Amino acid sequence: MTPRFDAIGMAVSDMAASVAFYRRLGFAFPEGSEAAPHAEAHLPGGLRLMLDTDETVRSFTPDWQPPATGGRTSLAMRCEDPAEVDAVHAELVGAGYRSELKPWDAVWGQRYAVVLDPDGNGVDLFAPLDTRNEG
Repeated sequence: MTPRFDAIGMAVSDMAASVAFYRRLGFAFPEGSEAAPHAEAHLPGGLRLMLDTDETVRSFTPDWQPPATGGRTSLAMRCEDPAEVDAVHAELVGAGYRSELKPWDAVWGQRYAVVLDPDGNGVDLFAPLDTRNEG
């Protein structure tokens, strides 16, 4: 038997705020997820993004505490092109989310930026600078 990667799980302090943030990035959380203690969005390839409220996590791990200084998780979102990195970053920051790293042309050949979700987890936005050289 070999385990297979199935889901990404994240604890969130405010389900409604987290669902709203990830919906802006295209994650299809079902209606009503904002008020649920656990929510899942199905991803391409069969993976899932699972969100659990802090209270839900404590229901099975009573001593659990969220990190004191922000998130420990980062998700990477591939954009179609460098202009989309800039546009998505601007849209999220315009909606009140915090930018950790403004869009820039990284030395490794990507347009790259980081926005923080409501719990301080990084969401990397990236696109190749030159799609002609992609393998």
